[in-house]
Amino acid sequence: MKPLSIFKIFSDIKKDEVVEDDLYNANLLKKKANLSETNLNYKGLSSKVAEKILKKNGENSIKSQKNISAVKIFAGQFKDFLVLILLIATVVSIFMGELIEAVCICTILFLNAVMGFIQEYKTEKTLEALDDMITPTANVFRDNFLKTISVDEIVVGDLILIKSGETVAADALILKCDKLEVDESILTGESVPVLKEVDPSLDEKNDLNKKNLVYMGTAVVRGKCIAKVVATGKETQMGKIADMLENINGEETPLQKKLDQMGKFIIFACVFVSFFVILFGVLRGENVFDMIITGLSLAVASVPEGLPAIVTIALAFAVKHMIKKKALVRKLHAVETLGCANVICTDKTGTITQNKMTVKKIVTANFDFDVKGDGLKKTGYISLENEAISKQDYIFLEELLITSVVCNSSKIFVENKQDDCWQFVGEPTEVALLVAAHKFGIDKKKLEYEIFEEIPFDSSKKFMTVFVKFKNNKKFVFVKGAYEVVLKKCKFYKEKEIVSLSSVREIFDEKIKLLSKQGMRVLAFAYKEINGIDLNEENLTFLGLVAMLDPPRKEAAFAVKLCKNAGIKTVMITGDDGLTAKAIAKQVGIYKEGDCCLQGKDLDYISDFELKQKIKKTTVFARVSPNHKLRIVKAFKKTGNVVAMTGDGVNDAPAIKEANIGVSMGVSGSEVTKQAADLVLLDDNFSTLVSAVEEGRIIYKNIRKFMRYLLSCNIGEVLTSFFAIILGLPIPLFPMQILLINLVTDSLPAIALGLEPKEEEIMNSAPRNARESIFSKGLLLTIVVRGFLIAITTLMVFIIIFKLTLSLEISRTATFLTLVSLQLIHVFECKSETKSIFQINHLNNKKLLVAIAISFFIAISSIWVSPFNRLIKNYPLTFKQTIIVIFFTMFVPLVNAIFLMVKSVFKKRRVKKEAILNIS
Repeated sequence: MKPLSIFKIFSDIKKDEVVEDDLYNANLLKKKANLSETNLNYKGLSSKVAEKILKKNGENSIKSQKNISAVKIFAGQFKDFLVLILLIATVVSIFMGELIEAVCICTILFLNAVMGFIQEYKTEKTLEALDDMITPTANVFRDNFLKTISVDEIVVGDLILIKSGETVAADALILKCDKLEVDESILTGESVPVLKEVDPSLDEKNDLNKKNLVYMGTAVVRGKCIAKVVATGKETQMGKIADMLENINGEETPLQKKLDQMGKFIIFACVFVSFFVILFGVLRGENVFDMIITGLSLAVASVPEGLPAIVTIALAFAVKHMIKKKALVRKLHAVETLGCANVICTDKTGTITQNKMTVKKIVTANFDFDVKGDGLKKTGYISLENEAISKQDYIFLEELLITSVVCNSSKIFVENKQDDCWQFVGEPTEVALLVAAHKFGIDKKKLEYEIFEEIPFDSSKKFMTVFVKFKNNKKFVFVKGAYEVVLKKCKFYKEKEIVSLSSVREIFDEKIKLLSKQGMRVLAFAYKEINGIDLNEENLTFLGLVAMLDPPRKEAAFAVKLCKNAGIKTVMITGDDGLTAKAIAKQVGIYKEGDCCLQGKDLDYISDFELKQKIKKTTVFARVSPNHKLRIVKAFKKTGNVVAMTGDGVNDAPAIKEANIGVSMGVSGSEVTKQAADLVLLDDNFSTLVSAVEEGRIIYKNIRKFMRYLLSCNIGEVLTSFFAIILGLPIPLFPMQILLINLVTDSLPAIALGLEPKEEEIMNSAPRNARESIFSKGLLLTIVVRGFLIAITTLMVFIIIFKLTLSLEISRTATFLTLVSLQLIHVFECKSETKSIFQINHLNNKKLLVAIAISFFIAISSIWVSPFNRLIKNYPLTFKQTIIVIFFTMFVPLVNAIFLMVKSVFKKRRVKKEAILNIS
């Protein structure tokens, strides 16, 4: 075996030499893509030409170009069949001469529609803005530079660079490719990736199933290529399919479906009650037309037809709020599901850790070198026993570091001499290797070589290989990767001399264990000289190890602790060695003594049944492949868990899609993974995921709050009139009073209640069961009981005021004020399911306070402001009458507060008793 004497062909670098920033130099980019210049012009289109083509052909988008129609949204507010019936009845009343009543009813319905329109329009705009945020980008040659632009801006004739893990941006003809395999299942249904190649014999027409074309929306699973765009937007194969699907409406979220079904049931019940009220009133001698209007008004007021809309509004606001926390929700139902998550499967690098790799040690059989200097700092050196060393004394170390630089797709540079840190392009692990090599005086730019063959790193193979030709025409193969994988390819070991690898194998095994226990990631390096024919990766010479550290994020430990308090199990799944993974997991609190750590090789030998048993105690999965990740997710789901799964690589997409909540990395994640995910972490941070889970719980709690409010108030309104009819009392409210109550209580306060801030104990309880009813934990009983209390209290006021004044008009006004006040006070009770109105924070939701103030102002104006009160048929109340209303209004919350206090006392006693029994 020959020594690596060819490495001396380059000159030494001065320590303070500045590396030029030729990041965007087209020639470098072509070299980086490993694509030769043969017969190709990589200048690409000019910006001016591209702009003209874009204006002519339109954007490269398959999204519907239809704008949000304000007119349609407003018209949609009148689609409810009860509202339509009421409008028809209003037209009839005009013909009967009841003009004032007709105008008032129409005005109230119009105001209701306006408020509904404003919220729905804002929601549509919010969702449209979210769609724009998800627009992917592509690498395009323009004006002799490689630029990253929005996919929408790509035009026919553009040259695009496509790499593994990316989604193809347009239909394109392959000009040059390197081991390109594309998943075209989204178009053809074929699950096996298709091998692509250059074929001059085939034309450029973008027909399906052509090996020389790549198609918009398909996923590159391996390799890379440069291709010329031949079709964009609706002219692509994906665009033709999208054109057929354009008129298909989007599916409602699971929660919306449940609420819609519930709404239909409530509509049926309310229509039945309204019909009963009409029938009894007519039989009792009331005016037929008046009773019909009253019944219909009561039905409209009592039906929560806005529930699905309010849910969408609340979810949209939650999504907007989550963006501020660096979590982008791609699918609305993910917000609901997040609240149920009880297992989070998370990657380590960049999610739990900072993804700021720093080489700390370089290890050979006889030497353990320390690398001084942290992160991307330019300062630092390599030492042995705390003394700096030189290249002349340790040639084998120089050879190892040159291997790490050549077998490397990344780059470091500085923009000006004053910078004390390197700028970089590429993967953090490779960048750390370049920084370490530079501390030893090795600069990638000064090495004169050409890569004529490259096998990129793959998570299933766990190594990278490059075949290199130096200027003296000698050829070498360099390999870097996981220790156990690289070692299988080696027979020799070189330090000061070449010896059999078996003679030092035990030494390296022990050093690997020691480094891994310190939480370091270890890469192994090997090489051999080759001739023109021998292009294999076997019988290599092992050079040594490089150990690097990626420190945990400061907030990760707190986020993991928060998950534990919330009953959520955090599981680390990583491609790193088991000892390294356990060390990091232990630092952040994921792994503790007694937990299991399973490695990929363990998963290969156990059945699905055994895996389901083992995952109960497993918190770390190490050295796993994408197939293992999919299996792990399935195992957790089969044991009844709701699983959130994070990932970044294209091969993670199946596991992400299988999970209940698929989570992609926004910074390091591939486009394929982002498209498969429900949630994108814009900062790749684990704590952001935990915040998203918390937000999921908050929104579900808020949905329960405004459902409790709406349904209990609507039941109260229906029962007030129903009980009055049963008891033989006059109708307690006019139709216009009922509709005005509906206007001031059902819209703004309900929406504001859906935007409640989090309760302090939100992350101190176990996740809810995904299959549980939205009315679980006694919510339905609470709603019904409160509805009865509202009705009984309102009728008591009606009866008392009538006995005192013998005036139906005054009694109905007092009833109107009582019903409005009871409902607006009930808003505060709905802020918490466990605390009374006297225990909650009344001032933590400013939107709710404003909504209540507006609603109460309208109600008060309709009583004491003339001529508004005459239109609604309200009359000013005296001080004494108002005091009676206030007294009864406060009676129900007081009873409810006493009930909650008693309930809390009994609960504490029960818990204490159970604790004593458990101890005994």
